[in-house]
Amino acid sequence: MDEVDETDETNEPEQDERRRRAAAWSGASRRLWDTPVERTVGERLDELAELARRGHAFTDPHELVDTYGGGPVAELERRVAELLGFPSAVFFPTGTMAQQVALRCWAGRTGSDVVALHPLAHPEVHEDGALGALTGLRTVHPTREPRLPTAQEVRDHPEPFGTLMLELPLRDAGFVLPTWDELVDVVDAARERDAVVHVDGARLWECAPHFGRTLPEIAGLADSVYVSFYKSLDGISGAALAGPEDLVEEARVWLHRYGGLVFQQFPTALAALHGLAVELPRLPSYVAHARTVADGLRAGFEEAGVPWFRIHPGTPHTHQFQVWLPHDPETLTAASVALAETSGTVLFRRWFSPGAGGPPGVAATEVTVAGPGLDWTGDDVREAVAAFLSHLDRPVRTSGPAGAGRDS
Repeated sequence: MDEVDETDETNEPEQDERRRRAAAWSGASRRLWDTPVERTVGERLDELAELARRGHAFTDPHELVDTYGGGPVAELERRVAELLGFPSAVFFPTGTMAQQVALRCWAGRTGSDVVALHPLAHPEVHEDGALGALTGLRTVHPTREPRLPTAQEVRDHPEPFGTLMLELPLRDAGFVLPTWDELVDVVDAARERDAVVHVDGARLWECAPHFGRTLPEIAGLADSVYVSFYKSLDGISGAALAGPEDLVEEARVWLHRYGGLVFQQFPTALAALHGLAVELPRLPSYVAHARTVADGLRAGFEEAGVPWFRIHPGTPHTHQFQVWLPHDPETLTAASVALAETSGTVLFRRWFSPGAGGPPGVAATEVTVAGPGLDWTGDDVREAVAAFLSHLDRPVRTSGPAGAGRDS
């Protein structure tokens, strides 16, 4: 469930409700994170104009704009390759396009049209079957557990595959990561099968604290890596594919064929460069504070006597994690909006049904901790939980799904 896919743009009542939510959340004085989709067009344009006027060490405000690449776009590509420790990188307007191109390029090199990935990975859940429809590639699943596959599962998979794709972190399973040793073992297992490894690193930027390794060390395990500029870096949109020089040059050909060679993209590149310079160094502090917030949520639910809830993972692996409650999504979203409107505090935003990823009769939400949340203490979170629960229009159910624990 990507933020950009939140609503049907043609549904006017839903658009009205979206505007109400955005007004409540953007107008709140206290929140754990900001999201670009809650800003107005004027606010976003003002931010970009200020970036251009102010200038930074990463870009020259007097430089000419890009034309089919070059300029700020080329600088962004150079910076990404440097940060990830790869020889080269290429900018894409979307991550969906970047990964389809990467996987089809690897298929040509390996001679195999089979990609092993998780059934909750982005190409399987959020791309409307594009991988098979546009590239002819076929997917297999070494595991269906809500985590990345183990090395043994990769070794034991009965069907050959040419590429193993690993989503780090696995967003729809709760932003979960393996341990460093587990990740190394999985990559080694793929190599034993003569498969290449591609990393869906849309949120790779915030994985370093969990692994205790640098970005080049993490990315260096893979043959190629895709990264996003709006997921954690507060960019407008866009992605990059980093890898060997020959792969990146072939990817540029497919970028053009897919219609992704856009005439000018300097606003997107400028926002992405700003994110790399300003937000990237802050991410470790966000990850650390997410654990404080998770502990505060747990304490708040317990003090309120909520009979069942889930913080997943119990100790967040990144600065994002899930919260589950046995209630319907609409009621919980309404309580989230009411809290913002009455107290100016945003604790949660939209809730959704976890579907196949969780037990029936519950709703989940994704919590992100970023700059605005660093001022929140554990006590602040506990108090916000109590205020949020007071806005529910009926009591939380007295029993949770069978066999469910309090958190994980």
